Amino acid sequence: MIKKAYLVDDDDISIFITSVLLETEGLADEVECYLYAEEALQNLLTGPEEHWPQVIFLDLNMPVLTGWNFLDAMTAQQDRFLHKCKVFILTSSVDAQEKEQARNYALVNGFLHKPIDEATIAQLRKVV
Repeated sequence: MIKKAYLVDDDDISIFITSVLLETEGLADEVECYLYAEEALQNLLTGPEEHWPQVIFLDLNMPVLTGWNFLDAMTAQQDRFLHKCKVFILTSSVDAQEKEQARNYALVNGFLHKPIDEATIAQLRKVV
């Protein structure tokens, strides 16, 4: 069970569907939703460790600050977050190159396709 998760996505509908599913399926007690990646990143980088999410569900293609930019900022402080904050890419992209690129980030624990479903939740239970 995840006590706290961040859901970072610029799509209101995706945020609604994903957050409801995470909570109704009992995977996360609390889901903090962010339409703007820079706000989520700021809270993560400046907040105390006890307020960090255990899991971050991160969209890649967002305006201003992309998921890749978010990951780069976290990677700059990777030792701080490694084994404390798991990142799962949550995207509608089917680009195999993006999936391969995500493997280069030690903080990324998986690559999920939107919308997530009960089968994805079952898989997540095994790794979070």
